[in-house]
Formats: sequence, C-alpha cells, structure tokens
Amino acid sequence: MHIVMASDHGGFQLKEFLKNQLAAAGHEVEDLGPDCARSCDYPPYAAKAAERVLAADCLGVLICGTGLGMSIAANRFAGVRAALCTNEFMARMAREH
Repeated sequence: MHIVMASDHGGFQLKEFLKNQLAAAGHEVEDLGPDCARSCDYPPYAAKAAERVLAADCLGVLICGTGLGMSIAANRFAGVRAALCTNEFMARMAREH
C-alpha cells in the first residue's frame, strides 16, 4: 500500500516511528515532512498530504499534537475525508464510512 505521511513538530516523533513500522511491514511510505522536530505550522503539511492523496489515490496519515488541526486542514480539500483516529476501531470505522 502507498501511504503518505505528514506532521507538525508535535507529531514528528510519532510520524518517524510509524513511518519506520509501516516500511518494515512492506508498505511504500512517502514522508512529506517536516524533516525535524523544529517548531512549524501544520496547515502547509496537511495541504501537501491532501493534495498528494488526491493525486496519487493513496492513504494519508497526518499527525499533530491533537490530530484536530491536521484533520480540519485536510478536510478543506474537496474529495478528502480526514478523521481523527485514536485507536484501531476508530480508524477502521473511518475507512468503512
């Protein structure tokens, strides 16, 4: 599966961890940034991921301090449906609905 990932500084460490786990599981992971934990704004990264998901028809994973900002920013793009998922059940239900 092709997965694009992006975060802000608050989600950087989790993004790096998940990126490595997904790659080890055989998924193609595309990291859209940031490349360090230095303070940054989330909207540009959410936009890059939303645009990439629409262009490549792939799965996107967005991570920020709460998950709310990234999902709100990504949902501004027609055709993108971002959901805050804090556990496997929520992720599964978001994908099904």
